[in-house]
Amino acid sequence: METLTFLLPIGGLALGLGLSWMLMRPRTKSIESAARREAEQLRGTAQKESERLLQDARKHVEQLRADVHREDKQMRERLENVQAKMDERIAKREAQLDEKIERSESARERYENEKRLLEEKQEALAKQLEEQATALEKISKLSRIEAKQELINRVESEVSDELAETLRRKVDLMRDSADEESSNIIVQALQRYAAPVTAEATVSVLKIESDSLKGKIIGREGRNINAFEQMTGVDVIIDDTPGTITISSFDQFRRHVAKVALEALIKDGRIHPSKIEEMVQKAQERSEKMLQELGQQAAQELGIASLPTQILKLIGRLRFRTSYGQNVLAHSIEVAYLAEAIAEQIPGANPDICKKAGLVHDIGKSVSHEVEGGHALIGMEILEKFGIEKAVIVAMKSHHEDFPYESIEARILQAADAISASRPGARRETLEKYIKRLKELEAIASGFDGIEKVFAIQAGREVRVFVNAANVDDLQSEKLSFEIARKIEKSCEYPGEVRVAVFRESRYDSVAK
Repeated sequence: METLTFLLPIGGLALGLGLSWMLMRPRTKSIESAARREAEQLRGTAQKESERLLQDARKHVEQLRADVHREDKQMRERLENVQAKMDERIAKREAQLDEKIERSESARERYENEKRLLEEKQEALAKQLEEQATALEKISKLSRIEAKQELINRVESEVSDELAETLRRKVDLMRDSADEESSNIIVQALQRYAAPVTAEATVSVLKIESDSLKGKIIGREGRNINAFEQMTGVDVIIDDTPGTITISSFDQFRRHVAKVALEALIKDGRIHPSKIEEMVQKAQERSEKMLQELGQQAAQELGIASLPTQILKLIGRLRFRTSYGQNVLAHSIEVAYLAEAIAEQIPGANPDICKKAGLVHDIGKSVSHEVEGGHALIGMEILEKFGIEKAVIVAMKSHHEDFPYESIEARILQAADAISASRPGARRETLEKYIKRLKELEAIASGFDGIEKVFAIQAGREVRVFVNAANVDDLQSEKLSFEIARKIEKSCEYPGEVRVAVFRESRYDSVAK
């Protein structure tokens, strides 16, 4: 019974599967046949479409081939036409050249024939003249040289007085016209260039937003202002004048560096000795770059190119030098303009050489305080070192008559330099004497051993001397201040007193890594 109970479900399941298979088989066959028919239709459609596309592609290729063939044919025809025209033009040119060559050959032959005939006539004429001269010598019983000298002596004796008077009148006339012409040239040159008159000062005024900054600049017990003055070599004047700080120094470049550094410190807001040293160093670097820019501006203003960088820096340094109160860079530009204007009116003079020589004629003054010798000699050596043209050096070296004049440009430059220096308002001797006095004070103090830096400040009433702490001790510093003071007494003439202050400072630096 249990077996029957187990087999009945299985049999029913098998019977159901069999019936399902018998019922689904016809439907499956119909679906397969429909799928086959659809696949055949798709295959036929795809084959027709591919054949159509292939035919279209073949037609397109044939069309492209025909177009290419047609364009190639047209291109060949155009090239053949161009080649034919070129051949025709070349043939025409060759014919013209052949014709010109033939005419040139015939002309050369005619020239040779005419030249030969002329030479034959000249030989015949010379022979006739020689025969006549020989016949005259026989008749006069004098040689040719003797007859010539006799004629000269006779004419000279007859017209010597008239010749002397004529020569004197000619010389006087030429002298008068030369004076008038030179005056006209100078006047025209001055009219073409009018230089502004500038007054060089020995102080710079710095504007500040608030007077409270003055105490910050001075620092506790004056340490900030003392450090600043020691590093820059200027005298900083902080008084009751509202909103201003005065920087005093006879050295314009030193004063400029101090002003730039102080402006940077005020802008930064942190004012202490180490920051002061950093800002002074940066100000010196920026000022050195500014020197080249000043030289480039001067050269561009005059239209002078291709000057070496070192020459431009030295020209820029002239902006901070004066000669009897006259700014040397402005004077050099003025001399360049005047020399060029004069040279343009004098035949045989080169205006470009005069202009370039005028710009660099005082370049020796930019280093004359560091190198011994006259500024003309120093400038000549500098220009030779950096390969400036020989004509420029020849023109500039004689502007103070230290060397003989070797060119017309040298004389023109000397005249232009004299005009610029002697015009009204150009120079002031008082300022030059004052600066010379301060330089003498610095030079006297610098002549002692162990000294690193010397600054003359407070209009020459104080000389600050900084010594090398490793080489000079405190006792030697005291002795050094006394010796410098005594030497100043003997060497200089000045009103009032000069205070000599010797500074000795030891600094020890280490690096933490």
